[in-house]
Amino acid sequence: MTREENSSASVWLEQPLPTGLGAEMAKYWETNQFLSIAGAHDPMAGLLARKAGFNALYLSGAALTASMGLPDLGLVTMEELVTRAQAIVRVTRLPLLVDGDTGFGEALNTMRLVRQLEDVGVAAVQLEDQVLPKKCGHLNGKQLVTPDHMAEKIAAASRARRDLRIVARTDAAASEGIDAAIARAKLYVEAGADAIFPEALHDEEQFRAFSAAIDVPLLANMTEFGRTKQTSAAEFDAMGYAMAIWPVSGLRIAARAMEKFYDELAATGTAEGTIDQMQTRAELYDVINYFGYESLDSKIQRTVLP
Repeated sequence: MTREENSSASVWLEQPLPTGLGAEMAKYWETNQFLSIAGAHDPMAGLLARKAGFNALYLSGAALTASMGLPDLGLVTMEELVTRAQAIVRVTRLPLLVDGDTGFGEALNTMRLVRQLEDVGVAAVQLEDQVLPKKCGHLNGKQLVTPDHMAEKIAAASRARRDLRIVARTDAAASEGIDAAIARAKLYVEAGADAIFPEALHDEEQFRAFSAAIDVPLLANMTEFGRTKQTSAAEFDAMGYAMAIWPVSGLRIAARAMEKFYDELAATGTAEGTIDQMQTRAELYDVINYFGYESLDSKIQRTVLP
């Protein structure tokens, strides 16, 4: 985007929050267009993903907690999650799937989460069948609620939503087996789930077993360093999946880059050796639409970049 285009672009300060993003996400499912969903742990990550051409984003609970310096053990509050989701949606204007963990409580808490996420323009929420304190789906020692208990939460979420889509995640494959996980998924669909997220599947056989048994859209999790081998969007599509998330990849890349930079800065006392690895001021201003915001207030003197 050129400086002129950037300065004339709309910014969220003069636009209402987008509506109907749940329906927009569902159009991909209805038209059998595979949806690659980039993990965006903050608004800057969301803007960069949009610039790269992604049409939907995912706010991971693990990435959100890590960005706050916390482990993914159910420590984030509903308000913290909703606030971050709002910040991402209002600047990216893209459909956002939000990791709602276990719904922050029981049926009424889940209904409140759905309403609050809808109020800030979120397209879809993911709810999982673990017991609090929950764990990353690719770790051992997970404990699950009963299938009926989870179905009650899904039904409550379905009753509360208007446009927001519900993605039900089951972690049962690791502890109860693939057949039990599929049985849970079918129950969750009957309760009102729009899509199913089978977590921590090991191989193509398990992925295909789910796609053969479940009629609603399926979501695959392509997290690194977990139980699922590296699989491409095309491969997931071929196995019958409607979408895939790369939930923490962006945060991992950013964290490693910052780690290297801070190590070098501490060792040398200068950033000179890493300048060529940095986003320039002009590039940053383009991503965040600096001149678009500035143009809203004619009292602000037009900035000239050094």
